Amino acid sequence: MKFAVFGAGGVGGYFGARLAQAGHEVHFVARGAHLDAIRKNGLKLESAAGDALVSPARATADPASIGPVDCVLMCVKLWDLDRAAAAAKPLVAGGGCVLPLQNGVDAAERCAAALGAGKVLGGTAHVATVIAAPGVIRHTGTMAKLQFGELDGRLTPRIERLARACKDAGIDATVPASIVAQLWMKFVFLATAAGWTALARRPMGVIRSDPEMRAGVIAAFAEVAAVGRAAGVRLPQDAEAQALAILDRVPAEMQTSMQHDLEAGNRLELPWLSGAVARLGRAHGVPTPVHDTIYAALKPYADGQRR
Repeated sequence: MKFAVFGAGGVGGYFGARLAQAGHEVHFVARGAHLDAIRKNGLKLESAAGDALVSPARATADPASIGPVDCVLMCVKLWDLDRAAAAAKPLVAGGGCVLPLQNGVDAAERCAAALGAGKVLGGTAHVATVIAAPGVIRHTGTMAKLQFGELDGRLTPRIERLARACKDAGIDATVPASIVAQLWMKFVFLATAAGWTALARRPMGVIRSDPEMRAGVIAAFAEVAAVGRAAGVRLPQDAEAQALAILDRVPAEMQTSMQHDLEAGNRLELPWLSGAVARLGRAHGVPTPVHDTIYAALKPYADGQRR
């Protein structure tokens, strides 16, 4: 298959490198020093699951130069998504599709507004990665999982083809019965974990071990699940318990990307995480006091405070 990875950061760099390693044609859309390093030295992946070097790597700052592809892995930050979706139009002109892998729950909807609903899949990525240096992606731990599917739940030829490509690349990829439900399951955990780690400036082990913070996390899980159910999403009855089980098994030193961004003085995905929980809660008449507080406390940093 021919792929374009729009946003060759931690998530896009990891899965793009695995697909390229398996022989698929992968084009990386990047910018700045990261793009320069990929062009010069290739894209390097450091991972306990196996290192990889994509060299030479196909990399560009101009997505239109790639031509039509079978699938776009949309991996930009949430604040760049609308711009990136519009720029992806030439990539899907030949009948390809876009698989958004952002945090939050509205990425597919936003991509569909620019490209048309028929061009967009739903997807989630579960992987802990960072850009360790320009051209270098570092994978923490061994978890690296994709979930994707048609938004209406149908099993289509393009989903089956994408699943085969991931299998060929050794990627743990599944096609759930409802990708929308899985997006919300991730949102229950991620919106809460991102908010609490950024607010406390501490990793997951500290937060889950402190009685007061643990209680706040549990309350925040319940808020997101209640909002999802009010919005008509068929979440499992034990969604909150599943999120808590994840909290208790992740590495104690794990930090979220929003905590990394806060500490680096970068822009935050806050408006699409706790901010979205608060906004959707108001729309559906569901109180969200914990996420309201997280959003209010971190809002002064949302646009970045570079030191």
